[in-house]
Amino acid sequence: MTKHIVMFKLQGSDEVRRETALRFKAALDALPEQIDVLQSIEVALNENPAEDWDIVLTAIVPTLADVATYAKHPAHVAAAAIISEVKEARACVDYNC
Repeated sequence: MTKHIVMFKLQGSDEVRRETALRFKAALDALPEQIDVLQSIEVALNENPAEDWDIVLTAIVPTLADVATYAKHPAHVAAAAIISEVKEARACVDYNC
């Protein structure tokens, strides 16, 4: 089993960042029904204004190779497009557990 953990920092006003993050979360939450290798996904928005990152997700897939399958799936690509205009930074860790 592989965990794929990603954090996103968005740019723009608080309102724009929050609205975009909520749309992104909704799209990501729907992915397990659309992507066979995606066993689960948890998406959360940062509630701590003292921190810089806006969104965190933890996805679980069977193997590290499945991370690429998930990433290239059209439903994931469409979800990622939601934040493309406001994404300032992305940090990722993939590990086997």
